[in-house]
Amino acid sequence: MIDKKKIGIKGEKFAVKYLKKNKYKILLRNFSCHLGEIDIIARNDKYIVFVEVKTRNETSIMLPRASVDYKKQERITSTANYFMQKYKTELTTRFDIAEVIYDSKGKMKINYLENAFIYENNLNIY
Repeated sequence: MIDKKKIGIKGEKFAVKYLKKNKYKILLRNFSCHLGEIDIIARNDKYIVFVEVKTRNETSIMLPRASVDYKKQERITSTANYFMQKYKTELTTRFDIAEVIYDSKGKMKINYLENAFIYENNLNIY
């Protein structure tokens, strides 16, 4: 039986390596509050990036990004809004999805989607 939690953790670690390799600074992992959780919060020179990591087997019927539906996006953007209120920054926000795909041998690859969805600034739900 596949341990989804362990696979998810491996996928997040793989995404962190990808981000670091691409000159992002990791600010936080698994940031959570009463509104939700964000897998990775990173930054580069222009953006503060909220990254949702979805890890799937290569034989999965759905693309990983398909599981980041409107409700999930709403939770992520609300949590990001909370984060931005707490930790002020002048950087522009961006919401990305890291699709991590693994094969039968456990080898992983990443499909990184920048600007996967848009921040709705009217989600001031505290």
